[in-house]
Amino acid sequence: MWHYFQGQYMPSYQVNRALTQAHYGGGEFAEVLEVASQITPGDNESFHQAWSKMGNNVFDLAEEFAQNGNDVSARRTYLRAFNYLRTSEFFLVPNDERKLPSYLKCREAFIKAVQRFEHKPLQVEIPFEESFLPGYLFAPAGVKNPPLMIMFGGLDSLAEELYFGISQHLNERGIALLAMDGPGQGASLRLNHIHTRYDFNVAGTAVLDWAIANLSEHIDVSRVGIGAVSMGGYMAARCAAFEPRFKVCMVFGAVWSYYDIWKNRPDNHPLAEIVKHIVGAETMADARERLKLFALNDVAKQISMPTYILHGEDDRQNFVENAYKLNEALTCEHVLEVVPKESSGSAHCQIDDFTKTFNMYDWVAKKLFA
Repeated sequence: MWHYFQGQYMPSYQVNRALTQAHYGGGEFAEVLEVASQITPGDNESFHQAWSKMGNNVFDLAEEFAQNGNDVSARRTYLRAFNYLRTSEFFLVPNDERKLPSYLKCREAFIKAVQRFEHKPLQVEIPFEESFLPGYLFAPAGVKNPPLMIMFGGLDSLAEELYFGISQHLNERGIALLAMDGPGQGASLRLNHIHTRYDFNVAGTAVLDWAIANLSEHIDVSRVGIGAVSMGGYMAARCAAFEPRFKVCMVFGAVWSYYDIWKNRPDNHPLAEIVKHIVGAETMADARERLKLFALNDVAKQISMPTYILHGEDDRQNFVENAYKLNEALTCEHVLEVVPKESSGSAHCQIDDFTKTFNMYDWVAKKLFA
């Protein structure tokens, strides 16, 4: 992975993330590099300030386009504003008074953007226990009753992020995407206070049941797959293991044991506050104890549907050994693709080169249309 900040992985990763998502409307290269030039590596305050300043400026520009009735320009500009404001929130600790307003404004920008889409997504709220899980249905234009992929993000990520790349690649192949904020993610965590859970399959089945009951006019409910990204590699596998009605499973970054990933990381790791937040823990010791249940031992062998695993050999967040362990444990039809470390796209979830995901989407499409 290219490092904008030499020797500084985490802020460089976020710059790569924005640059890659820019191909899908989530940024402008010059704006991203301008922001990066204002960041002091290791200084999360400068990180927030730089992304927030650009995000707010671009949001104001989008508002001006909208007020003048220039909806195409407004749509594209709101999308950039969303992604910059989303990034500005990333390293803010949960009790920072700026975190929720930053999130709410980035979500507002995304909703204002999709309201101006020619083919508008359907916003959904899926009942879940005493609350609900929010999401979006992105359907391919001109395709009657397409198959569907239900997808979750990872860690505390946002359903809206799945538009930038994943939604577009699936839609281009005639597949609808139901992008969801699951437990511990997006609005489910920030607004509905639903923490993540090791039995993530409960949420997966709830979403599938709702889709079958409510989306038969939009999709082919007999052809529904499950997928997820990053920490979602655990979630997708867990959902697939306990829900045989899924026709395909897409593991976009494998996780064999989330406890193993975190057991040796320091308490001041850049993502530690996020981990505590998603599991509802006060200390990292408590968080690690809860994470012991987030493992695929005796679970992976229960996956029955065709499964695709995509992982980068140079993944520094979820090491490639996670993918090898999952591959060895599966008894179903499956494919493991590891992007070699000498290649772009070998970073975590191919954030430095989304073209390396093409094989995965092509394979998923063939299975869903078979």
